[in-house]
Amino acid sequence: MKPQSIWPRREFLATLTVAGAGSAVMLNPMAAWAISEPDPRVAAIVAGTIGIDTHNHIDVPLTAADVPGPNIDLSGEMKKSGLSAICMTFAVDYQKIQKPGDAYERFINGLASMDRQLALNGMKRSLNLKDLRDAHKNQQPTTVIQSVEGGHFLEGHLNRLGEAYNRGLRHLGLLHDSDASVPLGDVFTNPAQWGGLTAFGADVIRECNRLGILVDLAHANAETVAAALKVATKPVIISHTGLDTQLGQDQNMARMMRPRLISKEQAKIVAGAGGIIGVWTHLSDSPSEYAQNVRAMVDVVGTDHVCIGTDTKLTPSYRPGGFGPKPGGPGPQPGGNPGDQHDRPPGASQNQRRFGERTNEAWADQKAGFYYTVVDAMLKLGFTADEIGKIGGGNFCRVFDAATAG
Repeated sequence: MKPQSIWPRREFLATLTVAGAGSAVMLNPMAAWAISEPDPRVAAIVAGTIGIDTHNHIDVPLTAADVPGPNIDLSGEMKKSGLSAICMTFAVDYQKIQKPGDAYERFINGLASMDRQLALNGMKRSLNLKDLRDAHKNQQPTTVIQSVEGGHFLEGHLNRLGEAYNRGLRHLGLLHDSDASVPLGDVFTNPAQWGGLTAFGADVIRECNRLGILVDLAHANAETVAAALKVATKPVIISHTGLDTQLGQDQNMARMMRPRLISKEQAKIVAGAGGIIGVWTHLSDSPSEYAQNVRAMVDVVGTDHVCIGTDTKLTPSYRPGGFGPKPGGPGPQPGGNPGDQHDRPPGASQNQRRFGERTNEAWADQKAGFYYTVVDAMLKLGFTADEIGKIGGGNFCRVFDAATAG
């Protein structure tokens, strides 16, 4: 065996083993090229932990004529990122829902598009924790957790949750930017008008708990969250937000994002009920600042109740009819999804985008895949490998396991 000191860095990383989940995990050789000048400590943590982005938008067509849309390199972007899995989400209310049935049709078309893209990429959905662990043992990021942002597709029909469950849905964002035709609760960026959680919203939470679908309370106002926690019998997640004390350096972004952040008191309530909170990459201009935002959340709720939820996109934006603003048309309005509203700087062309839209381009100076970059920043800030493993995906795995045992 060669002395480590004279091994080429690439060869050393490709043969490194780390202890993970009670067993030795051989480092995937892709780690040697996924980051520039890789730090063995970073590569070892990435390989030995299940890294999960709890809120990642994958744009696909939502109209039947456009299904399945252009091929996307989801597998390649996953490998580059270092993540083991993502909660692959989409929403059906980017364009106004005009008539009954529209939301459900868009939902079914979105799932069909994702079915095709997963097949083309040799990937599949994880339906439980065992699926996530098995994929990680294979040392290939070949799995996603199917999510949808907003219960608009239900249109008051509780039985549709069972249909969605059978299609692989395991993560439901109760709310999104606009109210569903049969509202589920008050959205935090809209004037409150339902008194928090509605009766139908409560029924949806109970049915998710029964079936085994993780409930996501992102976009819910404080009253809705409080009521939901009284109804839920399984842990919940707020997949993408941040503390309202961490506003970053961009005053315009801070003003726009402020209604989407949570207070320390709200964070403690969610953690006290066994839930977890995802820290997004918005309002952080560098990996270091992102790590500081994670630290701020940990200081409030503890290491066991924080996760990563970027609200970014691994793959390119998709903009044909039925999904997002039409090319040449008006952009999303204030209060829309940050991942879409800020895809492009003001006055930019359709093909331009700002840093922060794409997961592997979250920051202007980012030279490595997303999870590699975050692990490196967290190490430099003083997080231990064990803490990074929990925040990077271990906490989500715990809550996902509890929620999917329906």
